[in-house]
Amino acid sequence: MPDDAPAEMWESELIASDAIGRLMEFWGFKRNMGRIWTVLYLSDEPLTAQDLRERLQLSSGAVSMTVKDLSRWGTVRKVWIQGDRKDYFAAEGDLWKMISRVFRERELVEVQEAIANLERALEALGARPKATSEAERTRASVQRDRIRQLLDLARLGRRLLSALLSEKRVDATALARVLLGSDKDG
Repeated sequence: MPDDAPAEMWESELIASDAIGRLMEFWGFKRNMGRIWTVLYLSDEPLTAQDLRERLQLSSGAVSMTVKDLSRWGTVRKVWIQGDRKDYFAAEGDLWKMISRVFRERELVEVQEAIANLERALEALGARPKATSEAERTRASVQRDRIRQLLDLARLGRRLLSALLSEKRVDATALARVLLGSDKDG
């Protein structure tokens, strides 16, 4: 078999690439991002776009766009092979580096936006005219308490993400307290 003949995907590669593709899709990314990254990650050598097209049976456009997206996220890099003019690609092998970038650029940003919006909601509630009926006072009180609870949870989420990103570990004691009720012991 010539060196440039496409390698057939092993069953293990098909299963793993589909599993990671599905997981990536669950997290809001495109399924092919997970599939292409996994094929590159499992490969013992860099692959060309053509290799990826043939192995995953994708169109040129799908591979090109997906590799660009993966490159922007820092999960795939272009590799130069001496004496070859084709572009080769390799997967980022540092899993923590990839995950922490997503947490920093996506999840943490979303949590911070939620905090800002919940703070605005409290301000809007405080700026309302004084409640004139018992029903309005009750409604305002319930909303104030519940928005504060949501804000506390979002701030806790930000602290947990920040701790995870800075220390690569998290003390989940505060989270357990929130989920189990404030002053409950084991």
